[in-house]
Amino acid sequence: MTGSSRDRITRTALLIVDLQNDFLHPDGAYARGGQSSAAIAALPARIAPLAQKVRSLGGIVVATQFTLVPGREGEPIISPHLKALRPFLRKGDFAPGSWGNATVDALQPVDITIEKIAYSAFYMTRLEWVLRKAGIDSLIVGGIVTNGGVSSTVRDAHVRDLEATVLEDGCAAFSGEVHTTAIAALKPVARISSVDEVMKELGER
Repeated sequence: MTGSSRDRITRTALLIVDLQNDFLHPDGAYARGGQSSAAIAALPARIAPLAQKVRSLGGIVVATQFTLVPGREGEPIISPHLKALRPFLRKGDFAPGSWGNATVDALQPVDITIEKIAYSAFYMTRLEWVLRKAGIDSLIVGGIVTNGGVSSTVRDAHVRDLEATVLEDGCAAFSGEVHTTAIAALKPVARISSVDEVMKELGER
């Protein structure tokens, strides 16, 4: 995080992208569909101490929740590209207010939750409004997937003049190579750091 003013952290939000039960938990939708990743599963435990630190210093923790909105007869509205990629998704998965849609227990409680329907957490959501009202102009970003929700959200933050620090070891994709490529592509629009580096910076405040 850049900036040396003592109140910088109060203008900062830790943005946790899509670390939800349906993505990560053994009983969630993706595990049922055979989609799992050790790198993704390790993220909550790695990010949790940072979330506690940010909150203790006066920052806020925001978690996005990828959501499948129920349509006719409760069947989820799933975009064609996602349906092709994840044909196992079914009624009840990522449903608003459901256990599967919730942020994983290891990262609870969060201060603000944002339901989202696309890769970017800014697309058709209240995220920007919430951040502006809370006086937030700096984001620390972690979550999944690096090449999807994380990248799209960080790029949208950039065009909104929101400074972003991406946690290289606080993000993951279903492929290590894809993750590495996505991180490299974000360098023009964000600062790339690590959980430990940010924790050390916050400890100096």
